[in-house]
Amino acid sequence: MTAQIHLPLLFSRAGAVSALTIAAVGGTLLAPGGTTEAHAVSSHASKALRVAASKEGSPYRYGATGPNRFDCSGLTLYSYKKAGKILPRTAQQQYNRTRHVSAGNRRRGDLVFFHSGGAVYHVGIYAGGGKIWHSPKTGDVVRLVKIWTRSVKYGRVR
Repeated sequence: MTAQIHLPLLFSRAGAVSALTIAAVGGTLLAPGGTTEAHAVSSHASKALRVAASKEGSPYRYGATGPNRFDCSGLTLYSYKKAGKILPRTAQQQYNRTRHVSAGNRRRGDLVFFHSGGAVYHVGIYAGGGKIWHSPKTGDVVRLVKIWTRSVKYGRVR
């Protein structure tokens, strides 16, 4: 359960400048013990997400696992390895290794698996707001994009 501080209390406790700063960046101030989706993200997931974002513009290369070129599962493998978690090599193997979560329970840092029927063919890292970091295809680069299909499944790295 989220315990949010309401605006009048925010002004009296944090001060007007802090309240305006929080509002400007879209933040939420929490009471002790409260959580939000952002706060609930594990430190591994948060770090993996930052690593993936830091690779923006890196070229796609089939079979590449970094540090300068990536295929889709190579980017997720590399990002989570830098965050202290080991993933298998392929998107399907990564899907099999994660704890599956519903779209309603997805969090930033979860893996997003694209599938056709039962076969997983692509993976990215959920960035929030319906977007993922991924390494799409030959001739393209690592970038942030909106999820373009409903044929996705979500997995949380354990």
